[in-house]
Amino acid sequence: MIRNKRVSLYVILPILLFHSCSINKSISKELPLSAEQSTRQENMVLREWMDSVSAATADTYRTKKLTIDGLTMPLAWTIFAKSGEEDLALYISLHGGGGAPAQVNDQQWHNQQRLYAPRHAVYLCPRAPFNTWDLHFRPESDAFYREIIRMAVTHLHVNPDKVYIMGYSAGGDGVWRLAPRMADTWAAASMMAGHPGDVSLVNLRNTPFMVWCGEKDAAYERNVRCQERIKEMDSLHCADPEGYIFEGHIVPDKEHWMDRVDTAAVSWMAQFTRNPYPKRVVWRQEEVLCQHFYWLSAPADELSRGKEVRAEMDGNTIRITRCDYSALTISLNDRMMNLDLPLKIVYSDSSQPNESTDVMLFEGTVQRQARTLRITLSERGDPSYMFSAQVQVMIP
Repeated sequence: MIRNKRVSLYVILPILLFHSCSINKSISKELPLSAEQSTRQENMVLREWMDSVSAATADTYRTKKLTIDGLTMPLAWTIFAKSGEEDLALYISLHGGGGAPAQVNDQQWHNQQRLYAPRHAVYLCPRAPFNTWDLHFRPESDAFYREIIRMAVTHLHVNPDKVYIMGYSAGGDGVWRLAPRMADTWAAASMMAGHPGDVSLVNLRNTPFMVWCGEKDAAYERNVRCQERIKEMDSLHCADPEGYIFEGHIVPDKEHWMDRVDTAAVSWMAQFTRNPYPKRVVWRQEEVLCQHFYWLSAPADELSRGKEVRAEMDGNTIRITRCDYSALTISLNDRMMNLDLPLKIVYSDSSQPNESTDVMLFEGTVQRQARTLRITLSERGDPSYMFSAQVQVMIP
């Protein structure tokens, strides 16, 4: 199994910035924060973080090239907004090509830059740093997309809760993989003319997903496989009607090129904004292992592909119905619940629905702390995943 262990500048710099605070003995004895104090601390920490990330990504913004661990990803973007407009969306659009000579992938990258024109948005096309069939979703790729988002948030006035991913052909292959394994990153995703392979879709519970494929796109059985996955998404949605929002389009009489009917995906995705704190989370480890997903974190030394966690939040009660780890960390803030009230964390063994198997893992109040704000923002690198309190529970 593959775990991305790269530590790049966007991780190092914020950690260095906050390092002196995190090791200061006085912080370990800090008093808990009230909700009002926590908000003030959050704003201060966020300003510091934005300044540090802005400095760390300045060269990427200036040169439109992103380099991590010796790999370079050229970037091209167009801003479809009025000068000075803020709260923009970001559409990351992945080009076709794949296992082909570099000049073919270059041509596909330039073509992708002209395909879509979302409103009030930054339309950004990364040129994959590889020329292999899996050029957009190799394990190294995830760090690039996360860094692109940080650059866009700090330099291009992008709202981190309005980030969308889309792609055509080999770019569609990438979306099939990246949408589920980075599902807590995207506001929505749209796949055009790609092959799903063996990817699991269960992580898309809170990520609206669109499928486009030509009825006659028979190469690699794309049309058949996409139709199968549309049925799978429908089944997931029927079993969980509040989740797995999707649309599937097998376009009549079209082959691999769909004559731009898929441009409807842009406005469809735009209606959705990411909810970083969904009431129900389904988390399955994919080929690139992640320690954090939405408001859940698992032990770093226990990650492996296929492990699952299922949890839901109802007021100040969190119920874990599946956990394949020995422990789980729950991250909390005042946007999720009233942290002045007691919290209950319950484990329910969903494998035995006819028996009363509830186990109380935690009951009590939690403390908001400034160090938790700093640590979670440094770990996650995403303003929406800055949390003021955490509880670790052991799973029976």
